[in-house]
Amino acid sequence: MTLIAGLPIVTATEMRAVEDQAIAAGRSVDDLMAQAGAGVADIVAQQANGRRVLVICGPGNNGGDGYVAACRLAEAGLSVRVAAIAAPRTDAAIRARAAWHGPVEALADAAPAPVLVDCLFGTGLTRAIDPAIAAALVRLVAAAEISIAVDLPSGVASDDGMLLGAVPAFDRTVALGAVKLSHLLQPSASLCGMIDVVDLGLDLPGTTTVLAPPVLGPPPPAAHKFSRGMVAVISGAMAGAGLLAAIAALRSGAGYVTVLGGEGGGPHALVHRPLSATTLAEPRIGALVIGPGLGRDEVARAKLADALSTAHKLLIDGDALHLVSVDQLATRRVPMVLTPHAGEFAALFGPGVGSKIDRTGDAARRSGAVVVFKGADTVIADPKGRVIVAEPGSSWLSTAGTGDVLAGAIAAMLASGLPPIDAAAAGVWLHAAAARRCAGAFIADDLAFALSAVRGGV
Repeated sequence: MTLIAGLPIVTATEMRAVEDQAIAAGRSVDDLMAQAGAGVADIVAQQANGRRVLVICGPGNNGGDGYVAACRLAEAGLSVRVAAIAAPRTDAAIRARAAWHGPVEALADAAPAPVLVDCLFGTGLTRAIDPAIAAALVRLVAAAEISIAVDLPSGVASDDGMLLGAVPAFDRTVALGAVKLSHLLQPSASLCGMIDVVDLGLDLPGTTTVLAPPVLGPPPPAAHKFSRGMVAVISGAMAGAGLLAAIAALRSGAGYVTVLGGEGGGPHALVHRPLSATTLAEPRIGALVIGPGLGRDEVARAKLADALSTAHKLLIDGDALHLVSVDQLATRRVPMVLTPHAGEFAALFGPGVGSKIDRTGDAARRSGAVVVFKGADTVIADPKGRVIVAEPGSSWLSTAGTGDVLAGAIAAMLASGLPPIDAAAAGVWLHAAAARRCAGAFIADDLAFALSAVRGGV
């Protein structure tokens, strides 16, 4: 989970642009291919641990990388075979093929090997590969003890995580030069396995990055409960949801957490107060949470209106995302974080177009808020164009109440004084790390409890 944390993520178009920039500055395609192939060979050799290797090559530069890797592996003393679907078609790939002095088998006839390296197609694929090629790839991956994709598993679209046909699951993927969007977006992310990156020394854009662990530290010696941040949670029709958010805020480091208008319950550290103009006007509230278990009736609408009328930083989640409008959000000048799942996102912003990253960025610009589009893949965006994408989390998070826990964790970060997108990123990281600490079949209460240990370690 830490090999790619904090690294830039690029689209296929951005990757081509930075490669062109490097070539314009004096580097050759052959130089880039040699560096990429050598990096692939180093990783494959480490994983092979002396086992026989089969490298399968396509006709483009991804195939050229494969020929370079095969040469390096053979020079290192490994038993290497190469299979291909066609002769190389680019100048650099032709030269790389000429440097490979062993035979090249037809992919359709290739026998399996313990280590399979997929260099058929890399970044930029936009259409399904030939079914016969896909079937051969599936067969060889299934028979291998370890399978490694180079840049992306063949059959994956580069920028949106979509599958362009049958794609097998790989144990590792070696990203060339930079992390790509489909390494992190589902469904392709689940097929990439562990991600390694071969640094090609390229000048990468930095507006989209992989989620990294926050640097938070313990409270300073002079800290007190209010300096650590006060979180207020507005209770709703399902009071348990608000309690989960409140407990999560406490266990994420907030110094004071109050539930407004609830029914009591929770640890004694929680403060219960009525929901009123007076309690909402408390100037020490650093983040106000509205939405978990709120309901969608007129009472809920009135509570939402009261929350929106305050000058507090807002965390808007759950039912409140079905009741608020984009126009209401866009006119508010106080920081906000929205935490929708797919259904809530569609209710507020519509279906949208493009990848999940495209839609999250557009939603942030339209609303003026930081948007955490959560799910099997989680994307965070702010109105200025910064995007953070989380690595895949525990599938056990697919249980009731875990979104309420996330809301509380982010609210604690927001109340502590972090900028909204950094608060959102820190909360998402804490939430995922807490899930990794929990045993299988955990419940949201377990997840909230685990936040204390996680927060104490960062």
